[in-house]
Amino acid sequence: MQLSDRFHGPVLLTALATAFFTMGSSAVLAQGTAEERSDCMGNAFEFCSAVIPDVAKIEACLKGNMSQLSPECRAEFAANGRTRLRPEQFR
Repeated sequence: MQLSDRFHGPVLLTALATAFFTMGSSAVLAQGTAEERSDCMGNAFEFCSAVIPDVAKIEACLKGNMSQLSPECRAEFAANGRTRLRPEQFR
């Protein structure tokens, strides 16, 4: 066994692990901080999955289901009639 054969496996494993964790962390970053995330995310998936990731359509759908939304999502709408949902949160 050559020296290069012995190190090929660990190097490949390290490269794959790095790629995996980088992809995972970029998805988390796209969702934003706790303050930036929407309290309507769960309701968007529950009631409006057919229109994801179009935020305008999601908000229209959520408004149509206002009586069924979580109290947190209703409160988010109460502030200015909009949510903190962003298209990148659905990638």
